[in-house]
Amino acid sequence: MATTAKTARKPNAAFMKPLTPSATLAAVVGAEPLPRTEVTKKLWDYIKKNDLQDPKNRRNINADAKLRPIFGKDQVSMFEMTKLVSAHLK
Repeated sequence: MATTAKTARKPNAAFMKPLTPSATLAAVVGAEPLPRTEVTKKLWDYIKKNDLQDPKNRRNINADAKLRPIFGKDQVSMFEMTKLVSAHLK
């Protein structure tokens, strides 16, 4: 009789590796190295705290003075945001 043990899913090591944000991104999330997941979480906290989601289409984020240099434009979709933020992580 074979038993199948359920193993907990291991988080992707590369995904959890702390990355250093650029000076521009550090203005929003802080300067200490963070995993990608935490950077995204802190960005969303900032977006919600400053009410930057587009009221008509909640999937879009309106950039304020701190986010505009990261995004490179006035509005981005939430899917586009992660790609643009990646460029600011080392």
